[in-house]
Amino acid sequence: MKFQKEKNNIKRGAKGYWFVIHSFLLVLSMINYTGCSAAKDTSKEEKELVWPLPPEQPRIKYLRSLSDRKSIEGSQSKILESLLGEEKSDALQKPYGVIAAEDKVYITESTGGRVFIFDLKNSKLSFISGSLTMPIGIAADSAGNVYISDVIQKAVLVFNPKGEMILSFGSEGGMENPAGIAADNTRKRIYVVDSKAHKVKVYSLNGKFLFEFGKRGIEDGEFNFPTNIALDKEGKIYVVDTINARVEVFDAEGKYLWKFGSLGDSFGQFTRPKGIAVDSRGNIYVVDAAFNNFQIFNNEGKLLMHVGSFGTEPGNFWLPTGISVDNQDRIYVVDATNKRVQVFQLIKYNNE
Repeated sequence: MKFQKEKNNIKRGAKGYWFVIHSFLLVLSMINYTGCSAAKDTSKEEKELVWPLPPEQPRIKYLRSLSDRKSIEGSQSKILESLLGEEKSDALQKPYGVIAAEDKVYITESTGGRVFIFDLKNSKLSFISGSLTMPIGIAADSAGNVYISDVIQKAVLVFNPKGEMILSFGSEGGMENPAGIAADNTRKRIYVVDSKAHKVKVYSLNGKFLFEFGKRGIEDGEFNFPTNIALDKEGKIYVVDTINARVEVFDAEGKYLWKFGSLGDSFGQFTRPKGIAVDSRGNIYVVDAAFNNFQIFNNEGKLLMHVGSFGTEPGNFWLPTGISVDNQDRIYVVDATNKRVQVFQLIKYNNE
């Protein structure tokens, strides 16, 4: 009888085992079904979201949003993690800065003390963390090193492609509030906007202080709480002079060249300019947190078009901050309060 009892237990255990396997396979089939449906919806959405609207020729196209592990790795990864009971803290909460380099999108999380890395080529999410406190600005050099400004530490922290911190600098030159940051690979320099000092400070890639330019004021070449910075392929420097509501342009040595923009609520003006980037044609992209859009100017500061409005749907923004344009002219905009980065494509035509 004892043997029979054990035999029955074995049968029940086997039935339980096959029940678990069957349930798991059922969940997988549901994941594949819903995943395919989501992909179809996304494809439809991409075709419809362009700027300007027809009958005008579209110039900008919405591609996707990046916000968490699911947005890069797909729904299957997200649901399986839930089944396994893993702790998840993989969603953006308060993003600020962004840089796109080598099919990877780096996003600073200002409240989480880390940087999200969305690997577009391999559809994976990873992080840089451990040494950061309040990361804001971010840049990358041609060797794959990442430079991150940290407001609390008043320094720039440098990480190698493996995510290991290899350098920290900022005490030389006396950073007060490092914000936007840009790398010049040709001249081997890092340009750092020091907002409270109303200056741009320039360092070598190994952290040696070289020079600085700017002071507080409203005249040409002066700043009033600047925030972000970008370089074009010729080495010209574009600085968002936020409180003065304008963009100032300098040569690589910090000599003032020209400016565009003014305070106002008309097209081509600014109220709360934040992020800035330059594409392969020299067009200049400026994010305005108050307008909830980004405006595109040519290399002479003439307004070409604007994209976005307030809201939570694709193509809408809610207090956007950073922006980056990669070497394929894909545009990445930090949509801060919506906790995501929206990705767009500059559309080029054969006759251009």
